[in-house]
Amino acid sequence: MDHPAGGQRTGGGYYDFLKGIFSRMAKKKKRIHYRFGREAEAMREAGRIAAEILAGTAELVKPGATTGEIDRAAAELIAGRGCRSAFLGYRGFPGHICISLNQEVVHGIGNPKRVIGEGDIVKIDVGIVTPGGWVGDNAKTVAAGTPSPAALRLMFATEECLEVAIRHAQTGNRLSDLCVAVEECAQGFGYTVVREMVGHGVGRELHEEPQVPNYWDFSTMGRGPKLAPGMVLAIEPMINAGTAEIVILEDQWTVVTADGDLSAHFEHSVMITEGEPIILTPRPRLVSRQAVPDAVAAEV
Repeated sequence: MDHPAGGQRTGGGYYDFLKGIFSRMAKKKKRIHYRFGREAEAMREAGRIAAEILAGTAELVKPGATTGEIDRAAAELIAGRGCRSAFLGYRGFPGHICISLNQEVVHGIGNPKRVIGEGDIVKIDVGIVTPGGWVGDNAKTVAAGTPSPAALRLMFATEECLEVAIRHAQTGNRLSDLCVAVEECAQGFGYTVVREMVGHGVGRELHEEPQVPNYWDFSTMGRGPKLAPGMVLAIEPMINAGTAEIVILEDQWTVVTADGDLSAHFEHSVMITEGEPIILTPRPRLVSRQAVPDAVAAEV
């Protein structure tokens, strides 16, 4: 689950609010947690459970299903693993998971009257807290039935942005290296990144330092912290087919694209190590390059 919105609940106003946060981050070093030994193993367990629940929940997405029944099913899967939802009740959020359709970017709330249609793309974000108090957080976008070529290309590109970001999650790199890579990847496909919603550190809390945006503004955010072993980041590109601008609906949670165009969202929790980064929420790649013939036009 991306860092929740605050301040003015429109694209422009909240973007200004967020820029202020990052400006302060650049000037004041905040505490980042590093997980080793038993803590690292606890994070691995939380990630594995979150990934398994996300996989089970995604299998329920089909035309005719309601977002409410999928939320309830996810709640049962979470409870069946002895865990609790990291989202339910967080700042008043009423759902066990976030489930967002088509032009909805993130933070959609399950509704027993919201019926999923043929070709809809559905963003499912699952966060859990283990009995030991550790958080696992991950998300992916799946299609109900057969998606349109445009939707499939957007899903491929967003998943590609996530993979590119993870390749930059190396000890010695700066956080800015990772974040710049996401936006450059999205722009290579002709898409835009949502700037108001960001990834984050994850561990004992759902949202820890550092914040992980899908872009970087060196003039207000500095270079960002160096990535170091033990850091755990929830990296989550939110990519729009059209404008980057967003609007928050009257429910005060659901984020939608301002132009009504499609949006996709993929997320992994990733641990920085001395070597290659470890994906704590493993799953197979959803959309292959072969499934999207024109994807090769946007080399990343």
